[in-house]
Amino acid sequence: MRTERVMTSISLRIPERVIEDLKEIAPMLGMSGYQSLIKLYISQGLRKDLQKLPGTHVAVLAESLRKRGVKEADIAAAIKEAGLKTA
Repeated sequence: MRTERVMTSISLRIPERVIEDLKEIAPMLGMSGYQSLIKLYISQGLRKDLQKLPGTHVAVLAESLRKRGVKEADIAAAIKEAGLKTA
């Protein structure tokens, strides 16, 4: 079950042309608006960078599964299937 995420408002100064491009691309990608697309881009970049760092969610989960006797090949296959990387 997914828990509700607490949100907060922020202000960013972004060039007008970038906003125009985001507004144009968002519907092409099935997004409800450009702000949703910005959040998606931030989330993707953040996950990518977190995966590179030791002690990230993926690395911690993989280690926990190893301790519980899950085979290394199964862990690697699940990480690959999810499109994730470990440090």
